[in-house]
Amino acid sequence: MLSYQHLYHAGNLADVHKHALLAWTLDYLTQKDKPLTYLESHAGRGLYDLAAPEALKTGEAAQGIARLETRLPADHPYRRVLAEVRAEHGPTAYPGSPLIAARLLRPGDSVHLAEKHPQEHAALAEAMMPYPVRAHKADGLAKVLELTPPQPRRGILLVDPSFESPAEYEAIPRFLGQVARKWNVGVLALWYPLLREPRHGVMLAALEAAHPEALRHEIRFPPAREGHRMTGSGLFVVNPPWGLAGEAARLSAIFA
Repeated sequence: MLSYQHLYHAGNLADVHKHALLAWTLDYLTQKDKPLTYLESHAGRGLYDLAAPEALKTGEAAQGIARLETRLPADHPYRRVLAEVRAEHGPTAYPGSPLIAARLLRPGDSVHLAEKHPQEHAALAEAMMPYPVRAHKADGLAKVLELTPPQPRRGILLVDPSFESPAEYEAIPRFLGQVARKWNVGVLALWYPLLREPRHGVMLAALEAAHPEALRHEIRFPPAREGHRMTGSGLFVVNPPWGLAGEAARLSAIFA
């Protein structure tokens, strides 16, 4: 949906969940001396200012990263990136997943980011200028299908839709199935919101039937404000790397 802008929600509890596990996964994958590919279907702008009026309006970052950062181990790759980005861009800077990936990946790795919102893509291209990445102004799902299987074949895909349209819940299982057939060695990570209305139920049933060995991890939290519909955050990971389940369990304890 072209109306969605993540600046209102940057650094919230769902971001902490998603970005902590993403950073751990990238750190784990880069320990092996082999190049990899990072693909992202809904990249956003990459870099956010948590002091911006949009972020302050919702107060979600105050309930998210501001509360939970120090509960993570000091040497966690997520915290390392947060410190580096703040040192470079100021104390209220927050890295989105593209910037987390760019900071953790190596010169020989390949990075492709898709974002179709014109303003978000322009901000993404600017934020990514110092890094050797490709920022595509394109429909994310179509671009990922075009790019898979990538070279190098080793790597990870992050699918992070806004889920503002019910059609996205219907399209995702078919899309992930297509990617898995084309890129059977890729780590395929899907983020999804947990809402008051269980819209994700049918989608997850289809995904679990098609990918029984996948990792499903969810955390629950109170709504950010009165009338807010999101009550949790989920990740569904096809071909999860060794150790990710343990890291997810540690994150659950931190959220608890």
